[in-house]
Amino acid sequence: MKAYDFDGTVYRGDSSVDFYLFTLRRHPSVLALLPKQIAAFFRFKRRKCDKTAMKQVFFGFVKKIPDIDREVSLFWDKKQKKIYGWYLDQKKADDVIISASPEFLLGEICRRLSLPAPIGSPVDKKSGEFLGKNCHDTEKVARFRALHGEAKIEEFYSDSRSDTPMASLADRAYFVRKHRPEPWGDLTPPKEYR
Repeated sequence: MKAYDFDGTVYRGDSSVDFYLFTLRRHPSVLALLPKQIAAFFRFKRRKCDKTAMKQVFFGFVKKIPDIDREVSLFWDKKQKKIYGWYLDQKKADDVIISASPEFLLGEICRRLSLPAPIGSPVDKKSGEFLGKNCHDTEKVARFRALHGEAKIEEFYSDSRSDTPMASLADRAYFVRKHRPEPWGDLTPPKEYR
């Protein structure tokens, strides 16, 4: 089994930000939430709230979208071309996509790529409310283990060092730099993941 981070790894850019900008152009009422989103960002930066709380405020924009499933489908009609060719060349039907982006956003692209449902942040697609923790850092390991137990990860790919806990689980890890995977380098897994 191979596991992949999504944003910046198999997708050029950040799908959550791209989806926000896409909906903003189509639904200008989304802009009304910008002051709250900026305030939440600065609270997070000052360590007054955690990343999950900050992102919950950010994803509140989905409340302004009348048909979120249609919007997600239209988004991927435009943005599917941003999936990197190197990934498409090696894609397998049992690949695991594990990301901090919302499952409701990544589910459609995984379906189009004939992949299993993604492991992502559990966000209510109608309210933006988080139904669990942001799927980031060690939470990725917890979510992967909850779904796949002790399944062996042959290869893991990411563009972020925050994914070191996931990389530590893999036989081989690759860091995606300049849109190309290269060996991650020396990894000493934290004791709790050995």
